[in-house]
This record gives sequence, C-alpha cells and structure tokens, in this order.
Amino acid sequence: MNTTKDLPIWQVDAFSSMVFGGNPAAVVAIPGAWPPDHVLQAIAAENNVSETAFFRLDASPVPLRWFTPILEVPLCGHATLAAAAVMHEALGLVHAGSVVEFATASGPLYVRIGSRHYVLDFPARSTSPTTMKKEALERILGAAVKEVWESMDRYVCVLADEAAVQAVEPDLAAASALPLPGLLVTAPGDRCDFVSRYFAPAKGVPEDPVTGTSHCTLTPFWGQRLGKTSLGARQLSRRGGQIECSIHGDRVHLTGACRFYLRGSITVPAVA
Repeated sequence: MNTTKDLPIWQVDAFSSMVFGGNPAAVVAIPGAWPPDHVLQAIAAENNVSETAFFRLDASPVPLRWFTPILEVPLCGHATLAAAAVMHEALGLVHAGSVVEFATASGPLYVRIGSRHYVLDFPARSTSPTTMKKEALERILGAAVKEVWESMDRYVCVLADEAAVQAVEPDLAAASALPLPGLLVTAPGDRCDFVSRYFAPAKGVPEDPVTGTSHCTLTPFWGQRLGKTSLGARQLSRRGGQIECSIHGDRVHLTGACRFYLRGSITVPAVA
C-alpha cells in the first residue's frame, strides 16, 4: 500500500519584478480534498517561508488557505498573488484579462490576471484608537513613535520619516508578547507615498518582507491623509518590495508582479 503521495510545489517571489526580491511564498496545489490540518502545517513548517498557500484544483471558487511555519492565518496577500501566478503561468488554468475568485476564511477574494502584473481585490481594513501606550511600543521599536493605532491583529505605529522606518531594530521577544501579534511601522515615503515594515514574531514571522494585508490598512489610512485614491508604496525589508495601491469603496486593489524561483514536487503522507 502506498503511504505517501507527491504534490506539486512552487516558490514564487511576490510583489517583485525580479527573483530574490519581494516576499517568497510557497504554493502547493491539492488535487482533491484537503489533507489533515497537521499535514498542511507540517508542510508549511518544512518550507519555512513567511506563508505557504494551499489551493484545491477541484472546486470553483478556488478554495485557498495560508499557513505560516507555526499557524494558519485568515488572510495573506502575497501568497494569494503567488497562487494566482501559479494558476496562470504554471498551470494555464486562467488567462490574461480574467479574474480568479478564491474562497477563503476572509470571504471571497479576487485577483485580476494582467499581462505582467496581478491585481489583488481585498477588503479594506480600518484603524481605530488603541489603549496600548506609545511609550511601550517605543521601547520595543527603539524609535520615537508619533502616533499609535490598531487595525485588526496589529498595532500601527506612525514614525517621523522613511529613514526612521528603515532604522527600526525591534526587540522581537518583547514584540511577541504584545496583546496583538502584529507590529506595523509606517511613515511618508521619500520616493513614494508611504513606506512600511511589518513584524509578527508571535506568528512565526520575525519580519515579513512584503505584506499585502498591511496595505489593506495603510492604503485607506494614507489615502485619507494625503487626499489620494491611488498611492505608491514600498516595504523596506531587506528584500524589499513595491506595491501600487488604490481605494475602491470598501475594497483595496494591490498591484504587483511575481517571479518564479522554484518548481518541483514534495512527498507527503498519503490521505486515505
């Protein structure tokens, strides 16, 4: 009796026009029913990138899930972009000009397939006042914080300028003990509308290279302040990435490129 099975896997650098840039996501295509959650989690831990996306080939809208190396998350931008790129460029399941609908824990998500770029259509995220003391976050970040807000699962810290965001060296152990698992720092950009960095050590992601979900928050946040509906953004991680952002009512469109780094297969326990 065969106790293992092979699954196709790709590693895609999302929100980047070149390999070794943007945010690497692993993408695994599942031909039938979901494997047990512990198998999906073990695959993500083995891949050891910020997120692994799993999508099923047997349903429409396309079921899609995301796992960090230590837990499943309800929403992930760059790995959704990567999954759409796999469906388009690797499997030929969708074509330029079409829209892919994914069924996810955060509801329906859409990706428009372009000739060179992909456009995420995600729900906008609002910010609200927080009871977290600014001084506590300044100690963790080692930087002066002008404002602190909350958005879903993360704190949003506004710093003075791009240089301040670039210079942040957070205490990751202290950050992982915060009531909210994410810590997002942002400021106006020198060569774009805004810049950011995102840290989520409690989720197994010390620093995320490029974060789609953060831009679901930052696009309306900076759009309101700058009086704009279309904005250019850069994430200032070591790998770095660029995102073109636009506001459409209660939705945000995030545009980025993808580059394939790896194509292969993995061998995992078979599912009865």
